[in-house]
Amino acid sequence: MDHDAELQEVTTRGKRATYADLEALPENVVGELIDGELFAMPRPSLEHAVGTSTLGALLLTAFQLGQGGPGGWWILFEPELHFGEDVLVPDLAGWRSTRLERLSGPAATVAPDWICETLSPSTATLDRVKKMRVYGREGVGHVWL
Repeated sequence: MDHDAELQEVTTRGKRATYADLEALPENVVGELIDGELFAMPRPSLEHAVGTSTLGALLLTAFQLGQGGPGGWWILFEPELHFGEDVLVPDLAGWRSTRLERLSGPAATVAPDWICETLSPSTATLDRVKKMRVYGREGVGHVWL
């Protein structure tokens, strides 16, 4: 994610961070939990949003709506993914509809078939290292960086 401010690893006073810590963050902050650590970053910049939205619109049209493409997918912008205690928010994610017939609830617990993370200097290590470990463990088949 491309942000005006730096990624922050939020200290939780020696204890493992929980979903309650995520809920306590201000609305303008994106939070993720990885291995008991809370990571907080400001909402993406407009440049980041334009790039991600453009790619997402193209993929949604072809892969979800089936216009000029195969259809049969769910494509979501910044979905909240829950994998045990880990909570991740990729820029884009996609599920084959044969694996996930419908989407419901506040977060997905089924690993996507595909994710996209738009990299920036402030989040590259988090996206490339910590989040990739979780995506690999959960069986995400395709990752675009």
